[in-house]
Amino acid sequence: MSVIASDLLIDNARYTQSIKAGNYYLGTIKAGQTFRIVDLEGNQAADTLFFNANDPSERYSAMDTIREQSNVYLTTGSELRSNLNNVLLRIVADTCGRHDTLGGACATESNTVRYDLEKRCMHACRDSWMLAIAEHPEYGLHKRDISHNINFFMNVPVTPEGGLTFEDGISAPGKYVELTAVMDVIVLISNCPQLNNPCNGYNPTPVQIAVWD
Repeated sequence: MSVIASDLLIDNARYTQSIKAGNYYLGTIKAGQTFRIVDLEGNQAADTLFFNANDPSERYSAMDTIREQSNVYLTTGSELRSNLNNVLLRIVADTCGRHDTLGGACATESNTVRYDLEKRCMHACRDSWMLAIAEHPEYGLHKRDISHNINFFMNVPVTPEGGLTFEDGISAPGKYVELTAVMDVIVLISNCPQLNNPCNGYNPTPVQIAVWD
């Protein structure tokens, strides 16, 4: 973990927005701008995708990011790399300390495997992403572009045997992660609605977005 607070003040942000659990955020962050996600009430998971805004076929790659930094977790100093191994963004501040790259996003199908067949009808992060790209065709994103994601604030430890476990969150109210864009990027967030996952504290809550020039 590398816990480092930011000098940026929320009152000086160019833009802020609160995202309710189960809702999405879709927007463009210009190169050089800094982008913060705040876990307002703690134990929330923000399932996030990044794309090159000028060519969305170039997108965040968990494999390239993990290989280049030799670490499966993200924190201050991590570089988020694309499927072309270019740097999309850098994490410049982080008061949570660790973010998941491996757990993936919830879908109606995975909910039936993890929880129960009757959970299939529950809203999932993949639904939020699909709704976002359907409602905003101007971004040029399609179903095939939904790929690797980051689970900011989510706690998915790797066991000594190499397995994954979904544990109680390590975040807390007001914790945040802050990233500076290296190129123009599209940010697509599903603020996870999943109330069966301990990473959400069984109580999905809002997150806040803030952007500085």
